[in-house]
Amino acid sequence: MGCRDVHAATVLAFLSGTASVAGLFAAVLLPNWRLMRLHTFNKNEKNLTVYTGLWIKCARFDGSRDCVIYDTEWYTAVDQLDLRVLQFALPCSMLTAVSALLLCLIGMCNTAFVSNVPNIKLAKCLVNSPGCHLVAGLLFLLACAICLTPSIWVIFYNNYLNKKYEPVFTFDISVYITIASAGGLFFTSVLLFIWYCACKTLPSPFWQPLYSHASSMHSYASQPYSARSRLSAIEIDIPVVTHAS
Repeated sequence: MGCRDVHAATVLAFLSGTASVAGLFAAVLLPNWRLMRLHTFNKNEKNLTVYTGLWIKCARFDGSRDCVIYDTEWYTAVDQLDLRVLQFALPCSMLTAVSALLLCLIGMCNTAFVSNVPNIKLAKCLVNSPGCHLVAGLLFLLACAICLTPSIWVIFYNNYLNKKYEPVFTFDISVYITIASAGGLFFTSVLLFIWYCACKTLPSPFWQPLYSHASSMHSYASQPYSARSRLSAIEIDIPVVTHAS
């Protein structure tokens, strides 16, 4: 199937990017970034687990699903640096990924519904499908870096807390979801880069990131040379004037 058609690579990239954004959204909302288990040696009491998220904090007794303490104002009083960074990093990553999805969708629609040859007057002002996918791939890669770096930092910061206080801290499922979503964003960017590299070798100038000139403005036929212009100075007959004796 030609590169001008919407084929499996771009569709798979769009679906992968959508799933990654959904994973980031779930990780942002879940209160499962860090667990703190408080053990008691009193047989009449139960162990307590504190679930720490980016926006809320919940404390539960073992075997119970109800929160004994449900702090909805936790986001204003976060005292852990890694979670504070994630409060800004994950929304920025989601916004970047959503922008990339919109560009990817515009490129797919442009490939499917726009004519092959644009208006000559607008050629210099238009960005074609490969341009949209190329920029979308860069944005997906940026979104991956924004969410992956602080998520990995949570793991190391968790070890720091265990050494500083007591070994009662563990990272939870939101860390795994975010890292998996970052991997999905990276996979999406790689798919778009592969698609662009496979299509940019086409002879048409419209498969460059930016339109340069319309195809009708390009003239690849060389002008014919005259037979006499190809002759060297030696091969040109020079008339000789002779005087009659």
